[in-house]
Amino acid sequence: MNNPIPQSEAGNDQSEALLAQVEQAVAHKQKLNITGQGTKSFLGLINEANALDVSKHSGIISYEPTELVITARAGTTLKEINNTLSGYKQMLAFEPPAYGDNATLGGTIACALAGPAKPYLGGTRDYILGCKVLTGHGQILQFGGEVMKNVAGYDVSRLMTGAMGTLGVLLDISVKVLPQAGYELTLVQETPAETAIKDMQALAGLGLPVTATAWFDNTMYTRIAGTESAINAAASKLPGQKLPGNMTDSANLWRQLREQELPFFNNSRPLWRISVPALTKPLDIEGTWLYDWAGMQRWLYTDATADTVRKASSAVNGHATLFRADEKIKRDAGVFHPLPATLLNLHQRLKQEFDPAGIFNHQRLFPEF
Repeated sequence: MNNPIPQSEAGNDQSEALLAQVEQAVAHKQKLNITGQGTKSFLGLINEANALDVSKHSGIISYEPTELVITARAGTTLKEINNTLSGYKQMLAFEPPAYGDNATLGGTIACALAGPAKPYLGGTRDYILGCKVLTGHGQILQFGGEVMKNVAGYDVSRLMTGAMGTLGVLLDISVKVLPQAGYELTLVQETPAETAIKDMQALAGLGLPVTATAWFDNTMYTRIAGTESAINAAASKLPGQKLPGNMTDSANLWRQLREQELPFFNNSRPLWRISVPALTKPLDIEGTWLYDWAGMQRWLYTDATADTVRKASSAVNGHATLFRADEKIKRDAGVFHPLPATLLNLHQRLKQEFDPAGIFNHQRLFPEF
C-alpha cells in the first residue's frame, strides 16, 4: 500500500494575511481582483482594483494515493500537482488546460476549464470534493470534504467552480484523482464536419475506451486509452489510421489542443468558444472552426459580430463566450453569453449572499455584478 504524502504545515499565516486584506477592503469599500500567476487573466474583464495575491498561499496539504484524493492550497501550481500525481501514476482526469507554466489550482477551479476528456471522464465540477473559501463577509468557511458522500445541502464547492472568483477566494481545494491509462493511441480519419459530428457521438454507444474526440482541418481525431492489449483490440473496431509515431506523439497532439498550441490557434481574429448540445449540426457562421468534446465544444475564429455569433448559438440552445480578443472588443461585445432574467437574478442573489459588498472580481463574470 502506498503511504500518504505528509501534510504541509505552512499556509495559516497566508490565510490570515488574505483575511486581513479582505477585512480592510470591506471596511473601506474597496474592490479586489483575485490574482494568482496570471495565466487566466485574459478570460473575462479585469477592472482596476487592488490585487489580492493568492500565489503565496501554496503547497500540497495532503495526498492519499490509495484514496485517490489530493488537497492543496489555491496557489499551488498545476505543475507541482501533476508531478506529485505522476509519481503514483495518477492524474487530474478532467485534463485542465494551464495556458502557462505557472498555472495554479485555484485559477483552474475558478475558471472550471476542462480538457478533451470531459465528455468521457467528466468535467471540473465532477471531481471537486470540498474547498475552504474566504467570503466577502470576512469569514473563512469550509465546504464539502474529501469523500464524494460528504455532501449535504447546497454543494457550495461546485458552486465556487466556475464562479471566476466572484463569490469568494478559494483557499484550499480537495480534488478526486484517477489512475493514469497505461497506453494510448490516436486514430485519424479524413471526413467532413457534419459526418464527424455523427461519428463522434456514435462512439459513445460502442462501449470502447474512447477518451477524446476532435475535428479540425477536415480530419477527425479519436483517442483511446487503457491497457495496450485492450487498446489494440479497440483500434481494430474503429475507423481511421493510427497517428504516425508513438504514444508520446499522441499525447503531444492532445496537449497542444488543450493548451491551444496547435497551428489552428495561430490566428489574430477574435476566438469564440461555443457550447452546443450533442449532434448539433455545423453553425452557419463564416470562419475557421475546430470541434472538441465530441462536437459539443467548438472553437471559432471569425470577424462576425457578437450578435451574429450569439444568435446562432442561442438558436440551437447553445451559448457563446468571447474567449480571446482585444480588450476593446471584449468590452463592446461582452465576454460571456448574457443570462436570462431569472438566471441572472439567481446569480445576483448568490453574489449578495457570499459577497454583499461586491468587492471580489467586480464585473469579471457579468457586468451586472
